[in-house]
This record gives sequence, structure tokens and C-alpha cells, in this order.
Amino acid sequence: MPYALGLGALLGALTQLSPWWFLGLLAGLLFPHGARWTGLAAYGLVALHLNLLQDPWKEQIGQWVRLEGRLQEGFLHTPKGKVYVRHFPPLKEGYYVLEGHLLRPQGRRNPGGFDQRTWLRGLGVSAVLQARRVVRFEPPRREPRDWLRGQLTAGLSPPAAALVAALTLGERRDLGSTYEEFQRAGLAHALALSGLHVGILAAFFVLVLYGLGPWRYLTALGLLLVYLWLVGPQPSLVRAVIMAGLVLLGLFLGRGRVGLLPALALALFTHLSLEPYAIFSLSAQLSYLAVLGIALVLPHLPRLSGWRQWLWASLSITLAAQALILPLLLHQFHQLPLVSPLANLLVLPLLNLLVPLGFLKLLAGSLLAGPTEALSNLTLGLVGWLSKGPQLRWGEITPVGFALYYLGILPLLLGLYGKVRWPNALGLTATAALVSLASQYPSRAELWQLDVGQGDATLVRLPGRVEILVDGGRGWAYPNLERALRALGVDDIDLLVATHPDGDHVEALLQVVQNFPVGLLVTGPRATGNPLDEALRRTAQLRNIPILEAGAGTQLSVARAHLRFLGPQGDETEDNQRSLVFILQYGQKKALFTGDAPASSEARWPAEKVDILKVAHHGSESSTSETLLVAFQPNTALIGVGNNPYGHPSRAVLERLHRYGVEIRRTDLEGAIRINLR
Repeated sequence: MPYALGLGALLGALTQLSPWWFLGLLAGLLFPHGARWTGLAAYGLVALHLNLLQDPWKEQIGQWVRLEGRLQEGFLHTPKGKVYVRHFPPLKEGYYVLEGHLLRPQGRRNPGGFDQRTWLRGLGVSAVLQARRVVRFEPPRREPRDWLRGQLTAGLSPPAAALVAALTLGERRDLGSTYEEFQRAGLAHALALSGLHVGILAAFFVLVLYGLGPWRYLTALGLLLVYLWLVGPQPSLVRAVIMAGLVLLGLFLGRGRVGLLPALALALFTHLSLEPYAIFSLSAQLSYLAVLGIALVLPHLPRLSGWRQWLWASLSITLAAQALILPLLLHQFHQLPLVSPLANLLVLPLLNLLVPLGFLKLLAGSLLAGPTEALSNLTLGLVGWLSKGPQLRWGEITPVGFALYYLGILPLLLGLYGKVRWPNALGLTATAALVSLASQYPSRAELWQLDVGQGDATLVRLPGRVEILVDGGRGWAYPNLERALRALGVDDIDLLVATHPDGDHVEALLQVVQNFPVGLLVTGPRATGNPLDEALRRTAQLRNIPILEAGAGTQLSVARAHLRFLGPQGDETEDNQRSLVFILQYGQKKALFTGDAPASSEARWPAEKVDILKVAHHGSESSTSETLLVAFQPNTALIGVGNNPYGHPSRAVLERLHRYGVEIRRTDLEGAIRINLR
């Protein structure tokens, strides 16, 4: 029955993904006869809850609004519901009256980019307030959580205080680069309040309340609910508290411990019944899948003796937890720390001491500052060292890739349970792996105009994992650029083209050159006195990257792509006139890249029919003349542009492109743009 409840609730929550809600109902009829009505009841309960949920902001989207409420961790809590607040600089916490535009959350604008829409959907938030005016602000009233935070951080250095606050109260906003170090060490899960923290806290409560007899279990459950209320309903914490609550209730009623799998199924049913939108939360997905992996794998692993069992248990828990979440981790974060098993083996014992020490410090305050500081610094030092370990890089995974991974895991699980002989299980897994490898061929030939705001970055991907990057945008856009490259599986760049040393084109390339192997850097004539040009050349030289100064008449071949440079001619005097201009041809497809070249330069280029025009200067009126459109007759125009005070793209340019029947694609409206080159 617990499994039917959990599966029925999951099918009900999945109705949010498709209007074909009755398909889940039909799937419910496949339940075994004894559990069918239980599963269908759970399905109906969650589906009914979804139908009763109303969007409180539906009528106000796109309007100028005035909202009042408490701002906490970026969310404004109003009587009508909560909204995410976007304001620069970020507003400090307190009570506000804010005015601004109410908008829908944005989806992902680049491969590997942050999907604000899905993140907020997993939290049950459907609107973003673009705050333009602070009408009133009041400092926050002191709450129990503030007193706890003060007790927790008393006498600690900022790094130690940030770590302990994350481990005890789930507050990660002050971690800064420490969170990235935990990620690179494969320990990000340790910072999420989950089973580790709840298990320690529940055991502590039961031990302290031993004198109450069986009532200590019920009292411990009540204290866990108070803790959940204090730190907030984080999805992984909700799952852990529900499962701990089931165990404590079983002990209180004298029925012994609840099995891990039934408890997980009941937790899923309870969680989705209360918050059906939690299915979109990455935290919830990782939490449930990790526990499912532990529940399925660990009971059927062999046991060793002595210290070998301790070592084996530590490693096997990590591997079992990662068995089902591995593709999700690679898809979301595009890297897997190879030192993760070692990191968990070394750091988790320290956290097993630091977490209860943090809970005790909530009561003792500065009295425990010394040991907490020492243990925190030891943990941070060890994590910092482990974060420098090797990483397995991976791009985004397609739905077919997910399906093949889990089809490959299934025979291994069946072999572990004795349902399939091991030679057959290994053969089936190998078949899934071979199909996955075969699906990578033939390789794609495509052009990506990436969204780097008011700037340019174009990636050309060719068969044989040949990568050509043209420009990269400003320095502040580099994190978005790197995430996009990693998500697309770019490990190295064969050809890096810097069209001209303007910040919105090449500033990010300074970091690209440092973080990616580059085969050849192509630049225009040396721009004497230009700090960006000098810095890019110097950085490339330090990395032993060859540099080619190109101009009109230069030709390059990369794999089966051919680059023919049309400019600069060599007699230009202005920076934009000295932009590298070239035609990239792959097969029958041709793309014209123009940098920031003005109309005066366009008239000097020999006419040639092209398929794609990379519009110059973000659509400035000074470029993309009728002469250009007549000479090159492009079918598609790509405009790299973001919010800007310059009026880009110019209305005159847009009208000109329309008049010549050119399809216009803009990154400010679409995000990243993909064009097939086959």
C-alpha cells in the first residue's frame, strides 16, 4: 500500500507536465489489483489539489503594481502570496512597500543557463517583481530565527560562521566561494539540510528525552516540526522530516522501525499531497533519488569484517546514493568530481561532529565557539584541498540519454536482486552504453549565437568535436558563457577569433583562454595602446597559444570548414573599421561575420551570397547597409544584443532587414539561438 500511495501521488503530480491528465489515470489502472484503488485515490488527491491551486497574480502580470510584505532571502511575502524580487543592488531583508512591474519568471536563456522559471515553480512561486521604487522600508523585527543565528555565530570567524549557519539553519547566502568548493569536491549535498541533519537531531532529542519513555518519540517529532518551521520548508528537509516522523511514530506505537522504501514512498505521497509543485524542485529530485538508490542497493551488498566493513560502508553509501542521481548531476552541473568518494569518506565524519556541535551551540552560544571554530576550519581546509581534484566534464543530457542510462542501470539492479544472471545483466548494460555512444554519430554541425547580454559570442560546432568560438562578450558575462560551453560539451576550443578589442566582444576571452585549451587565437592588427588587446595577447602567450594576425586575403581551414577573411584591408584608422570580417563556409552553408564594421567598410567587401549574416555592432544604424544586403543576400540575420541605452537594434536596421525579406533572430528576445549548418 505505501508504494501505491507514493506512485499514485507521483502520477498525479506529473499531470502538471501535460494537459493529457487522463493518461496518468489510465496508468493507474496498471496497479496490482489489491493496491489499485489506493493508488488511484492518491492520484486523485494530488490532481484535485492541483486543480484547486489558483495563480494569485494572473490578472496583474505585466502591470505596474505596489506590493507590501516581508522580504526574506529574496522573496517578498505578501498577504496574497509570495513573489521573487529582482532589484539591483539586492535589497536587504526587512518590511517593504515596493513598486515595479510584475513579470513571469524567465526560462533558461543559454544551454546550461539558470532556469528561473523551473526553480521558482518548484517553490510554488509564479511571479517576479522587477522592483523600481522602494516606497517604504522598515528594519526586520527580531524573530526566533534571528536569536538562533546570533547564538550560532557568536565568537566565530566569518568563514566558520557561514559554514555552521549553512549546516544548521540552511542559510547559504554567506558561503560565497565556499559553496563552489563543496561542489567541486562532490560535497554540495552535505550543505543541504536533509537526512544527515535530521537523523542527528532526532537521535539527540530521543537521547535527551529518554526519561519520558515512549513519549520521547512523539516529543522528538514535535521538536523536529518546530525545527522545520524555524528554518523553512526546504524540499530535502521536508522529505527527511517526514521520513523521520514515520520512524518516530512507529517507535511510539510499538511497531518497530519502518522500512526505508515504504517510508520513502509514504514521504513522497505526503510531500506531493501538500506541495505537488515540489516535483519540479531539483533539491527534491536529488533527495528522493539518492535515498531510493540507497534503499535499493545497500541491503543487497556483501558485508565485510572489521575496518574493511567501515571503509566499504562509507564508500558504498556514496556510490549507492549517486547511482540514480548521476545523470541529473551531470546534466545540471556539467561536471562530476572524481574525488567524490574520497571526499565523502574524509569530510562526512567531520560533519557528523560539526552538525551536532552546531545544534549544541544554539543553546550554549559563545561557550562552544572554540571547538566549533577549530572543526569548521579543519573542514574548510580539507574541502578546499579536495576541490582542486580532477573533474569529469559532461554536457547536457537529452531525454534519450536519461532513458538509456536508467535502462543500463536496471539490469544491474536485477542482477543484484538475483532476478537476472550477471553475464546477462552486464551484456544488457553494455548494450545500452553502446547505443548511447552510437547515438552521438553523426556529429552535429551547428551554429550557436549565445546570449551574453549586450555583447557577442558565437560558437560554431563541427563534426569531430571541432569548436570555433567567435568573440565572448564582457567579463561579467563569462560565467554564463562558460556554463553554455560546458553544457554543450565543449572541452577545448580549436579556433578562437577575437574580431576587435572592444570589451563587449573580447573581454570574456581573457578568461576563456585561461580556462579552456585553445588551439589558435586569431586577431586583427595589433591595436597599440589598447589594454584589452595587449592583455589578450599576453595571456595567450603565457598559455603557449599561437596567435595569427588576420586580414583581407587570409584563409584558414579547420576540419571541413573554410574561413576567408574580407577585412580589414590594412588602411583603416578607426577601431570598428579594423574589425575582422570573414565568411565561414561549411558544406553549402555560408555565414558572414562582421564584428562592429561600419557601412563604409561594407562597401569594400566582394559580393557573395550567404545564408547567415552576423549583424554588425548589435544592430547599430551605422552598419548593415542596403549595399551589404544587396551584395550578400542573407536569409537569416543574427543580432547579439541585450538591454542597452544605445537603441540597439536600430529601427532603421530592422526595417531594412524586413524589406529585404531577411529572417531576424535576436538574443534579447529568444536567448541563445541555434542554427543547423547541414
